[in-house]
Formats: sequence, structure tokens, C-alpha cells
Amino acid sequence: MTRQSKMYKHILFAVDFSEDTDCLVERTSEMMLLNDAKISIVHVLDNIPMPDMSYGTIIPLDYETEHVLLEQTKAQLNKIGLKLNVPENQRWLIWGSPKEEICALAEQENVDLIIVGSHGRHGLALLLGSTANDVLHHAPCDVLAVRLKNV
Repeated sequence: MTRQSKMYKHILFAVDFSEDTDCLVERTSEMMLLNDAKISIVHVLDNIPMPDMSYGTIIPLDYETEHVLLEQTKAQLNKIGLKLNVPENQRWLIWGSPKEEICALAEQENVDLIIVGSHGRHGLALLLGSTANDVLHHAPCDVLAVRLKNV
């Protein structure tokens, strides 16, 4: 691929910090280098434990717990940002629905490729959907769903 034929100019790497993150970082790095592309990374926080008045929660929801979880997540995001040489202003930590936030950010930042991991779920897990599938069907640009080992 020559410099004139770059397919992608801005790549958004949507990371979930699963055990397969290193594989995704490697694939993202390859795509970035192949295309001489700008890169942004995003992690969407959507699973903070909420108190259930009837049954309680495993982790009590309080300011200290939220703060610790948020700081751990920021540290993980920054570690990946450093590996990929992503400027701090292109590292996004967002609260909300992964599908909606990833797609909205891609549109806002004029991204032309989103990279997400896909576990290739089957059966009931497929019916329930996945972030990769949701992003694939709602993204304003191309999506590279990297096949990860089945978990």
C-alpha cells in the first residue's frame, strides 16, 4: 500500500480490557502503521454496580468504590495509549452504552475505521448481542471486528 492509497486516515480503537487486549493492541498498531493513520482509543464504562434495594450488591456502590474503579480504568487506558503512542487528547473514557458512545464518537471525530474485538459468540449469546455486533450495524464507518478466542 503506497502513501497515496491509504484507506484509513483516523482509526478508533474500542477497548474493553479483556484478556485479549494485547492481541487487539497489536492488530490496531499494524493497521495504524499500514495506513499511516491517526489513532484514538475509547473505553465505555457501562457496568458500574448499581444498588438493588431488594437483594443488595456484591460490591457496595459508594464514592470511594466508584473512584477506585475509575482510576484503575484510566490507568489501563493510559497504558494502552502509551503503547500505541496516542496523544492524551485522543484517549476517551466515556460513560454510557458502548454501541451508542462508540458510534457517536466515531462520527464526532470523523473516524473512518473502528477496531473492536469479537468473541464469535453462538447460540444464546449471539441472540443477546454483543458490542462488536452492535457497532458493526450502527457505525458511520468501516468496522474491523478482530476474532478473539472463544471465552
